[in-house]
Amino acid sequence: MTAWFNRSEKWSKPFLAAFCIELVIAVGFLDYITGYEISFFIIYLIPVLLAVWRVSVPFAVMISLLSMMTWLGSNIAAGWHFSSWIVPVWNSMIVTVFYLVIVRLFTLHRELEARVRQRTAALTQEMQERRRLEKELLETSEREQRRIGHDLHDSLCQHLTGTALAGQVLGKKLADKSLPEAAAANHLVELVEEGIELTRTLARGLHPVAMNAGQLADNFQELAVSTSERFNVSCKFECPQPVLLHDPSIITHLYRITQEAISNAIRHGKARHINICLDSADDETVLTVTDDGGGLPENPRNNQGMGLRIMAYRSSMVGAAFSIERLPVRGTRVTCTLPTTSETHAAKK
Repeated sequence: MTAWFNRSEKWSKPFLAAFCIELVIAVGFLDYITGYEISFFIIYLIPVLLAVWRVSVPFAVMISLLSMMTWLGSNIAAGWHFSSWIVPVWNSMIVTVFYLVIVRLFTLHRELEARVRQRTAALTQEMQERRRLEKELLETSEREQRRIGHDLHDSLCQHLTGTALAGQVLGKKLADKSLPEAAAANHLVELVEEGIELTRTLARGLHPVAMNAGQLADNFQELAVSTSERFNVSCKFECPQPVLLHDPSIITHLYRITQEAISNAIRHGKARHINICLDSADDETVLTVTDDGGGLPENPRNNQGMGLRIMAYRSSMVGAAFSIERLPVRGTRVTCTLPTTSETHAAKK
């Protein structure tokens, strides 16, 4: 029956209207030849439903009335006798109300389906727009980080380098005159040089220059070394198996996830030991960042901050599974598992 109704989609409304009327007449003829003892009033629902589904609600009401009159006329013609005129009137009213209720229910069902489709389409569009905005915001943030890192390296570092050279010249002049201020000038130069190195470290964190497969391990190793030096913690990097990632965007996302995990471990967990592991096995690339800090709250999902949401979103951007867990004794483990198919799909984009 459903397949038959679906095929009727190709028919025009005038043709369907004529077909519904002919169908009522055909059912009425069958109702007549089978006699009044066999009721056919349910069969009349076929043209009624076809009318409300494919033509219009007013036409379905008309078909309902026509079906009632045909049903009553065919049974009277077949020999149906009544003890009182109230009986056919009452039965006709019941049949008519039954048809109209079916029409109304079917109309409400169609309206509900239409609203669900509209709402689903609106939600889908809203989700796509939100995801687009999130992606654009993340890309904008990435560009700004790179710009700031570039400015730090090319502007501030150069300015501090010039300041250090000026200090060296001043210290040499003071030393030539055997003035005690020469030692203070040399100490000032040392402080400026430390500032230069610190600025370069910050610039490399904001703008890592070699995000490619050949420099992947070197980038993470340099991140571990700079973390140890800047925060006075023990940060180590391990890579038991060679990891072959060719998409620069995936490498960048993994690098940023590692940075955020380290930042959370130091700022919130007060960790003293951090271990970064990048491994490849069973067609998967697994990144884990483990620390010995204070760990997560009992329900981290209910208390997650911006950092955790950003890490999870970056993972979803590259098709990776993200998880964060509180270790049994002390510490936290952040895991990002990237299937090989995800990198292949990202590379095709």
